[in-house]
Amino acid sequence: MIAEHYFELHTLADIIFKSDFEKVEISDACLQRIQTNRKYLESKISDPESIFYGINTGFGSLCNIRISDHELEDLQHNLVLSHACGMGEKVPYHICKIILLLKIKNFTMAFSGVRPEIVKRLIDFYNLDIIPVIYEMGSLGASGDLAPLAHLSLPILGKGLVYYKGEIKETKDVLPEVHMQPLTLKAKEGLALLNGTQFSLSYASFICSSAYKIFHVYNEIAALSMEAFACSVSPFDPLIHQIRPHEGQVLTAKRIYNLLYGSSLRNLHYSVQDPYSFRCVPQVHGASYQAFKHAKEVIETELNSATDNPNIFDEEDKILSGGNFHAQPLALVLDYMAIALAELGNISERRVYQLINGDRGLPPYLAPEPGLHSGLMIAQYTAASIVSQNKQYCTPASIDSIISSKGQEDHVSMAANAGTKCYKVLENVKMLMAIELLTACQALEFRKPFNIHPELENIFIKVRDKIPYMAADRLLHDDLVLSQELINELVSDKKF
Repeated sequence: MIAEHYFELHTLADIIFKSDFEKVEISDACLQRIQTNRKYLESKISDPESIFYGINTGFGSLCNIRISDHELEDLQHNLVLSHACGMGEKVPYHICKIILLLKIKNFTMAFSGVRPEIVKRLIDFYNLDIIPVIYEMGSLGASGDLAPLAHLSLPILGKGLVYYKGEIKETKDVLPEVHMQPLTLKAKEGLALLNGTQFSLSYASFICSSAYKIFHVYNEIAALSMEAFACSVSPFDPLIHQIRPHEGQVLTAKRIYNLLYGSSLRNLHYSVQDPYSFRCVPQVHGASYQAFKHAKEVIETELNSATDNPNIFDEEDKILSGGNFHAQPLALVLDYMAIALAELGNISERRVYQLINGDRGLPPYLAPEPGLHSGLMIAQYTAASIVSQNKQYCTPASIDSIISSKGQEDHVSMAANAGTKCYKVLENVKMLMAIELLTACQALEFRKPFNIHPELENIFIKVRDKIPYMAADRLLHDDLVLSQELINELVSDKKF
């Protein structure tokens, strides 16, 4: 992968979901642009009268304090150490690796004033799978994802923790093993490393990539539930959706119509109309698809943007301090995706409820002997508790802002919090998918013999290869874990 190429989310998704990430390369031409940009910066700060924010001044509300030339390296070193104050859970390894990749990408745009040595060191870390350990809490999503990106930067100095060879190790113990020495940061480089939206953007990229896959798998699971509940195919007739042609709605309806049409279970006629959780899947799933599509547009713009500060424009002879580090665009779409994902899970739990309710010829709780056995009664409780938690996670982070840095940073995006909680919603939704998949397959057992679409039958067979029919109560947690493993496989295998 060439780091300076235009990043599209579907190509990034291919990298994200590979078990072995691609190696990163950078062209000589790109390194030369970075070097030219750096030389220009050095020429500007050589003027003893020059004052440039964060380059030879303090940071945040300390921006008016001029730093002497002989202290500029200490300034950058101190910045990284003082800002590396993340707390909470460790960020998952795969998200940390994406953060590192996106920081490399940001520097390839050559507006950051860093030396090529810094970029090459980050690329070496990526290619050698030396991935900085980062913590969830600490970023306000403005002035950059400061605390997380400080932890990303510590290994350059030979400090902090890294994921390496399946373990968490001290950087100082890893660098000698790969024949590296710590680097000294020069003027502006610490600030360039810490400024930027890569923490929030990494979460957004991973979640959006996963959401597209989840959308497609959820349509198939919903179709399995429709078969089990003997639903009508008429709500998915193309004519209905031609007169309300939202792209996601049309796409969902077409997929489910194709999966249901011709099934032998269409001959069962239990009701003139089905409950909304079945009948309105195109409208609900489709609306979530539209949210993911909007998020994708914002994310792709951000993937190919320079988001640190100040920006160094060597060709225009300008050093400009602005606000590209403000992650408001990401905060909004992360909140939007959390709601859209939660709604997929919300309607899923309602289908589970309908399937265990003892209607349409199905036994209560899908137990062969209700009363003696509780069947899937409490699986629906679990789904309800997950759905409820998702609703709490869907309180928007982007509507909050807390003043920091003595009022200098008086409006922040909270995109990082939006990202970490959206990630939790994503993981919760996969649990809900596992519950519905298990429930739909148990319900289908009471419809045998049946003739359903080969794709749906293939999913049913995959479930049964892992999880046998539940003829009597057993430890249901184990079944749910196996079902979630299958969901992870189905989602991972699905094309973006």
